[in-house]
Amino acid sequence: MSTSAGAPPSSELVALQRLKARYCRLLDTKDWEGFRSLLTDDFVSDTTGSGGVRIVGADAFVDFVSATLARAVTVHQVQQPELDLVSATTASGTWAMQDVVRFVPGLTLHGFGHYHETYERTGAGWLISSSRLTRLREEIRTPVLSVFVSARLRRRIARMSQRLVR
Repeated sequence: MSTSAGAPPSSELVALQRLKARYCRLLDTKDWEGFRSLLTDDFVSDTTGSGGVRIVGADAFVDFVSATLARAVTVHQVQQPELDLVSATTASGTWAMQDVVRFVPGLTLHGFGHYHETYERTGAGWLISSSRLTRLREEIRTPVLSVFVSARLRRRIARMSQRLVR
């Protein structure tokens, strides 16, 4: 958690960690207004590296996520932050993450990977300006079996996701 100029002030680190904690909590509790308040207007989400889509604009992103996860039970956990203060108003970070998405009883996605993010400090405090999700592993679990999500299956899921964005 350092930059070439030395470690960011601890209050800045705490503010960035609290921002990401709120992101996970508000996403999982489906507080879409609160969730939206954590993002810059020109926020960019890029999940193409993990079979998803690229979305530009915070409103478009929140609309997509809220529609996609409306009925799912989700648990997002992040840890091991690597945060760098780039300037007085910008920062970057990488977070190890794992998520659990229960789409319907008996069908759950369990994923592992990293969020690679940029942040901007505004009059309202730190906001997330971009997020790129990379996956190390995804498993689809049922009460009977677990299926590793291969590259081929991920491409098929990506095509289905792109149809939802349109």
